[in-house]
Amino acid sequence: MNIKLRSKVAGNYLNVMAKFDRDLFEFLKPPDSQMKLIEFGGSKKGDKVHLEIIFPFKSEWISLITDDKITESEAYFVDEGIVLPAILGLWKHKHIVRKINDTTSEIIDDMTFEAGWKNFTFLLYPFIFIAFFPRIKAYKQYFGNNTST
Repeated sequence: MNIKLRSKVAGNYLNVMAKFDRDLFEFLKPPDSQMKLIEFGGSKKGDKVHLEIIFPFKSEWISLITDDKITESEAYFVDEGIVLPAILGLWKHKHIVRKINDTTSEIIDDMTFEAGWKNFTFLLYPFIFIAFFPRIKAYKQYFGNNTST
């Protein structure tokens, strides 16, 4: 299953992508989340991100950055889950920053996922959507919102 969320933000796409770091990751965590960032290796191919989820059930989430690229119109990196909570069987998240113009970019969270039990994938959709939807506003708060275009 796939979810795509889009956020228009202020900033050149290269500058926005350069800020996809530990500080942004911590900023995007829900305020009362029961999640601990164990390791943030970066957003280049071969880097690793390791989370410990404490609530609603204790589990680990480890993602490997499997691809990254910069072109004249966009930059992206892909994280794929290699150790996931039991409820998830597949996780692939493409983080795209697309150039709109020199001062405005669009951040696209393109997430593909499957439940650990295939027949339950459709039940995960609302939970994942609700978990990531606040990023639209959070990105605008973090980077600024250029509404002139």
